Amino acid sequence: MHYLEFYYKTVIKYDLINKFNYSNINELPKFKTIILNFNIKNNKIKTFVSTFVAIELITQKKSIITNAKKPNLFLKIRKGQPVGGKIVLQKTKMYHFLSLLMLEIFPKISNSIKFKINSKNTFFTTLDNKHLNFSTLKKHYNLYSLIPYITITIITNSKTHKELFFLLKSFKFNIK
Repeated sequence: MHYLEFYYKTVIKYDLINKFNYSNINELPKFKTIILNFNIKNNKIKTFVSTFVAIELITQKKSIITNAKKPNLFLKIRKGQPVGGKIVLQKTKMYHFLSLLMLEIFPKISNSIKFKINSKNTFFTTLDNKHLNFSTLKKHYNLYSLIPYITITIITNSKTHKELFFLLKSFKFNIK
């Protein structure tokens, strides 16, 4: 069990029960999945492969290739051509990646990071090459320099914005 999961089960769970008065434990908001999504604008194979390897080094999970659904003549993209990738993290790998974000990325860029909320249970942020200072990538600078923008989407099962903000504040996210 990851230490963030243990913290959720021993501390945050009881704080949520006391704050929102749930009748059933299954109604408690929690993190369900984290989705990393990245697109590669130029179709250079070197950029494509190095981005996949770097993201797999960070998350320790194999990524899924995203193909173009429609052709785009302006960008010179054919239908079915690979244009990016995504990784879906759940359970222990999700908490591991969340701890990497909280320990290595967010303290360094706390002023410039902005989370956007899509709905009651989804929020996301976009990080660029400068902000991705993972310790595993510092050893492999040739991979690190080619990473494009990465969109990090975190999905919860909260029902209201108050529950979502309370959950994020209890995990020590800096959200305004």
